[in-house]
Amino acid sequence: MTTWNPWSLRELVTDLAAGRTTSAEALERSRSRIAETDPVLRAWVEHLPEPALADGPLRGVPLAVKDIIDVAGAPTRCGSALRADAPPAIADAAIVREWRNAGATPIGKTVTTEFAFFSPGPTRNPAAPERTPGGSSSGSAAAVASGQVPLALGSQTAGSVTRPAAFCGVASLVLGHGRFPTDGVVGLAPSLDSHGVFTASTGDLALAWSALTGTPEPPSNRAPRLLRWNASALGFVDDAMNAALEKTCTSLTGRGAVVTAFPEEQLVAELTEAHPVVMAYEAARERADELAAADELSDHLATLLRTGAAITDTEYDAARRVVGEAGRHLARLTESCDAIIGPAAPGPAPRGLDATGDPVMSRAWQALGLPTATVPGLRDDSAVPLGTQLIGHHHGETALLATARGVEGA
Repeated sequence: MTTWNPWSLRELVTDLAAGRTTSAEALERSRSRIAETDPVLRAWVEHLPEPALADGPLRGVPLAVKDIIDVAGAPTRCGSALRADAPPAIADAAIVREWRNAGATPIGKTVTTEFAFFSPGPTRNPAAPERTPGGSSSGSAAAVASGQVPLALGSQTAGSVTRPAAFCGVASLVLGHGRFPTDGVVGLAPSLDSHGVFTASTGDLALAWSALTGTPEPPSNRAPRLLRWNASALGFVDDAMNAALEKTCTSLTGRGAVVTAFPEEQLVAELTEAHPVVMAYEAARERADELAAADELSDHLATLLRTGAAITDTEYDAARRVVGEAGRHLARLTESCDAIIGPAAPGPAPRGLDATGDPVMSRAWQALGLPTATVPGLRDDSAVPLGTQLIGHHHGETALLATARGVEGA
């Protein structure tokens, strides 16, 4: 039995603005839905008993925060036994302060995989309880997909936002690398770590982005110019995802969009190979204290850190050169298009809860630090969600969200 029932951020903000509900009533709705569904979903690790209701454009909407991100008054345990006794954070992370200024009210912390890597947490997928919700932002994706909150924060170093959004049937935005500070976030790889956000739809993402940045809300781009990336060189896309991408592009062209083939499949494969080298090398140094206690970590994380420690400076520099050269080439290639469209994951969420799925469809774009959006709406023959991924331009979140709204409409 699914608990999939996303809560529209736009409808809530509209009702708050019109006086049809209050922020206190929204908080009570959130708490009630958590009490109803979380004994099964297990999306949360900490609740703030008396959250301070925020003001601003979002008017106090309840916000879930991934448990690698500091929230004042709550511990940051990072899904790890090494931090089981972590004290409450004294201050908010910089990104949480920004969301408070936008009017969101943090109400607690959601499940993350161990230090935002691969070792699964207990969270179930609201859309398909026998399948993984993805990782590492599993709790945040599930909290939005189940309607526990209309807005949740995650982070992405490989595919930790895109994949859970696709698997759970919700929308997500991965902010371009460096778009906002990462102070107060327990990171993994500094050149790759990016903020992420989950909502029910891409229209909700557009509203949230407008509130966060204080800029006008991006309209829907109903006839975008897109490059279709099939991910054929990666060799991992299943038939259901290929069919979903074909259906999406056919619908878009019927609405006036221009969709042409992405000509650099092999270059993406090279980026996909470079990404894990960069990630492991940086993780071994960023998480040096954890590496020193590797015997107390999951096999997944211990292997990553030990692998990274063995990567030489020369190997790391070579991988970074691949990223730099590819980024410059792709920037020229995509100048005349609005976004690249492709699979958000190899297919629907895999069965079972002992793994989080493969982030292969996100690695290249995360290496480049580009903003990406996951567009929900399609499902396979078993009614399991399939997400489409859009890749935008450097610091091009606003335009990307306009395109995402058009794609979701199609």
